Parts: sequence; structure tokens; C-alpha cells
Amino acid sequence: MKYAFVGLGHRAQMYVDALLGEWRDAGTIVALCDTNRTRMDYYAERIGAQVPRFAPDEFDKALELADAVIVTTVDAAHARYVCAALDAGKDVIVEKPLTTDAERCAAIAASAERSSGRLIVTFNYRYSPRNSAVRRILMDGAIGEVTSVHFEWTLDTIHGADYFRRWHRDRDSSGGLLVHKSTHHFDLINWWLGAAPALVFAQADLRFYGAENARNRGLDPRPERGQGAPGLGTDPFILDISADDRLRSLYLDAEHEDGYIRDQDVFGEGVTIDDNMSVLVRYTNRAIMTYSLHAHAPWEGYRVAFNGTEGRLELDVVEREWTPPHAAIDPSAASKAHASGAWERLTLRRHWSRPEEVPIESGAGGHGGGDRLLLDDVFRGAGDDPLARQAGYRDGIRSVLTGVAATMSARTGAPVALEDDGTRVR
Repeated sequence: MKYAFVGLGHRAQMYVDALLGEWRDAGTIVALCDTNRTRMDYYAERIGAQVPRFAPDEFDKALELADAVIVTTVDAAHARYVCAALDAGKDVIVEKPLTTDAERCAAIAASAERSSGRLIVTFNYRYSPRNSAVRRILMDGAIGEVTSVHFEWTLDTIHGADYFRRWHRDRDSSGGLLVHKSTHHFDLINWWLGAAPALVFAQADLRFYGAENARNRGLDPRPERGQGAPGLGTDPFILDISADDRLRSLYLDAEHEDGYIRDQDVFGEGVTIDDNMSVLVRYTNRAIMTYSLHAHAPWEGYRVAFNGTEGRLELDVVEREWTPPHAAIDPSAASKAHASGAWERLTLRRHWSRPEEVPIESGAGGHGGGDRLLLDDVFRGAGDDPLARQAGYRDGIRSVLTGVAATMSARTGAPVALEDDGTRVR
């Protein structure tokens, strides 16, 4: 296969490195497309070949060279490239979220239904061994029919804060965290339950980040960005992108081309997304879910509990137990601190029985070996997977529209209904 990449920010690297490494037998990289030449040059040097580079208005030229397109652009731009590639009969691999609103979802669905190409949405959380174990237990009927779910996800002040200093802080670009981040979680629930969202009610607010909250807590004055700020190196909310070779090359050295600032102050003006969200969802199988996402927690991880007619299943995951200040300041230190205090526990509680701790078999690589399984699916095919982990465009649409409906509900104060098996807002 011959692959073209569109969007050459940091999300592209996993796929580039895969095709240069363990999955090099699956294909070659034949074209790069981005708004920024410096970022394309960074990856071209990594690839080590004179790979053609194209501006967005030359995307058709990249398509002519490729069998498949890997889309890792800003979320709101996904639909443009996904639809163009599908309409040209190309295969498409797109990062989550599939897109950011109902209109773009409909456009992608129309292109997918008439195209000879296939579309894969890369929900890597499905492949994490702990999440796969949950799917297997529920499929086996260990707790009977699931009646309700409680799902809590916390983002800490390394990961959560980072959404508020980059393009994700702009709702028009990312759809907000209920689309950009929660799409992972909503997809897990759809997949775990084997059901689709039917009715959504939500509340959301910006309570911690942003200029108004900073003023209310007496944090003025604040710098516009990290580079050159008086607090650089001491304030844990000011990121030093010059301390990380990759971030410096992809963003700091590329600013002169498009003016994109990767290290905006999280307490600055221009934040239009929420940082505290609560959602209630009813599914087509009558299960109900209570969900919360919190983006300024002191620890990172999630808890999910399934109540069933024959028992309860609980998954507790701590991905980062606490946030050392130096790891927030220096992005190259964050991954080293990430493993500190990390743990996971899966507990099966059947009626009238002692609790059982279910072992979780992890592999090598990111997400407990899940990233390797995802890349195998993407580049070598899903094969006969009893867990059905590979996600298509309908899966992508259901997860996006849950977040879109939640955002609409939070704005209007009214519940929002979905129809057509969760693929359209009523």
C-alpha cells in the first residue's frame, strides 16, 4: 500500500514510525500534506526520502500518488480530507474524533456509503487489554443484562491542562472535550454494550481554566504564552516546549509560517471549551449511563462500573497517581513520571458470590500493548476478531454525535434525542 499523510502534527508520528519500523512491510509513505512546510520537512527527514510535500489546496495531487490516506489534522478539518479521499476511492484511516458536528458526520456517511474505499476510525482504547477484558466478560454474560453504567474520567494538570494551551481550546476547531476527548469514552460504552445512544442530557461549564476563572482566583497578570514568560521553569501551568526536541521542531520552529502558538497560557483569553462535564445517556438496549469528565484533577485515570441483572463489573485505572510540578513544566519528563503509581484492577461481583479479581494480561508498548494491536488491524487487517475492535464510520459517528448531543443539551438545558441507531440527531 502507498500511504499519504494529511496533518503532520504530533499525532502523525505513531503511524509514520509504524510504517518505518515494525509495519514497514505493509506499505510506503508517498506523500505529505499540511498547512506548514516546516512540519512536513520534520517528517520528511524522519522518513529519510524525498517524499513529495503538498499544501492543502494540492491535496488532489497527494491522492493521485496514494492507495490510502491517514488523516491526523485538526478535528474540524477531518471531514474535508476524509470525504475527498473516499470520493476518490481511497482507503482512509482517521484519528478520533471522526469529525466535530452533525453536518460533517452526514457528509462523511454519504461519501462512505458510495465509496469503494474503506474507512477506519482509530479508537485505540478498544485495544487496551483491560478494556478488551471488559468487552469479553460482558459478551460472556457474566453479569447478565447490563442495566446501568457509571463512568468517571479524570484528566490531570499535565494532560488536562494541555488541551487548554493548544488548538483544542477553540470549540470550532475541536468540538470541545465532549467531542474531542469523550468520543473515546462514548465509543467504549457503545462497543462494550453493543448498543447505540438514544437520548442524551448534559450539563457543562468552564470552572478552572480561562481568563475569567484566573481573575476570580487572583491569578492576574498572566503571560500570553510559555516561551519568554517570567514564570517559565517554575510555574507548573507554563509549558516549556523548547525543552522537548520534537515539540520544538514541530511547533516552535514552525511558528513563522502559520502563527500557531502551541504553548498558550491555560488561563488566557480565547478558551471556549468546558473543563467540567456531566452526561446522562439512555441507550437502545434500555441501559442508562452517568458519565463525568473533569479536566483539572490531581490524578489521571478512570473508573467504570456496570450493573447487571446477575451482578456488577468494576474497572479502576490509575494512569498517573499524582502530578509532579517538573513534569508539567518539562514535557520530556511527563512520560517518565507517567508510570509512577500506575495500577489497574478489574473486579467481577456476582450475586451471592465473593468478588473475583480478573487478571489483565498486558503486552509491550503503549496502552498495555493495545497500540500494537491497533496498528496490526490498520496495516495488516483485522482478521477474525471475536471482540470486533476495528471501528468503522458508523462507530465514529455514534461517538461524535453523543458528544454533539451532550453539548447541545448543556447549552439548551433540554434532552437531545438521536435516531437511526445513533447516527443522526433528531
